[in-house]
Amino acid sequence: MRVAVGVLTSVHMCIHLVVRQQRLLILSLFASVGLAIACDGPTQVPANEPKPNVEPAGIESPAAEQPAPKSGTEVAELSLAQAQAIVDATDRSADDRKTDERRKPAQTLAFLQLYEGMRVADIGAGFGYTTELLARAVGQTGHVYGQNPAFVLEKFAEKPWTERLQKPVMAQTTRLDREFSDPFPDELHGSLDRVINVLFYHDFVWMETDRAAHNSDVFAALKPGGLYVVIDHSAAAGAGVSGSKTLHRIEESVLRSEVEAAGFEFVESAEFLRNPADTRDFNALPWRGEGDGQLSDKFVLKFRKPNTAVGS
Repeated sequence: MRVAVGVLTSVHMCIHLVVRQQRLLILSLFASVGLAIACDGPTQVPANEPKPNVEPAGIESPAAEQPAPKSGTEVAELSLAQAQAIVDATDRSADDRKTDERRKPAQTLAFLQLYEGMRVADIGAGFGYTTELLARAVGQTGHVYGQNPAFVLEKFAEKPWTERLQKPVMAQTTRLDREFSDPFPDELHGSLDRVINVLFYHDFVWMETDRAAHNSDVFAALKPGGLYVVIDHSAAAGAGVSGSKTLHRIEESVLRSEVEAAGFEFVESAEFLRNPADTRDFNALPWRGEGDGQLSDKFVLKFRKPNTAVGS
């Protein structure tokens, strides 16, 4: 009997020991899991479940990535189609439309890289054909300056130029009666985005204009990065400026070197007014032959005032 009780007591003690060891094992397991959670951080959201749109307090959510903003010229630069729409405006005169046939105005406007709000100038505005196109291109928020010397006004331009300036589309145009050697007043220096000279540069020679002074004044009037576009009748290779009065032409290389000497950088040329069939031996004035089956070859050159120009 005593033996049986002893055996039972031993069995009970073994069972108690096993249960205790199991409890210790379970507690140890839970402790390990808790330590792992503490070290690894909060439970991650499964990949197939949407993450909550919550930002920690005091941390701003980063803005969505946006394209880099473009400059004004990139945003609203006049396209060829837009330029053609300006040329096709129904309120333009019949005379201007006739001039379009030899001037290719849409290509000229597009080459100038214009946009609304620009301040531009037309050297040798004459009757104002180009000036009006510029006014239409820069719009009511822009401004155009049309320059003519006394000789041009007295000989042929005063009446038609004055009449054109009365048109509503010319409301943002300022008349500049100034000589070619000093085309802009000091208050315009550093304020212009574009300057264009259409078919007048060659006249500077026989009119004895100080061409270096002229180019320096254009340079001063432009903003850094501003463009100067010159269009003129091509002279024969090697002719230089010899036919400036008799043929109204100038050699392209001569003009380019003179403009670059003022500090301008050459940007590019355009071919839309070229005529390889031009013999370059006739008077290129429209009323002396051109437009009557003898279109002259014309070069179109673009120059830039450097962004790092001294004194700009």
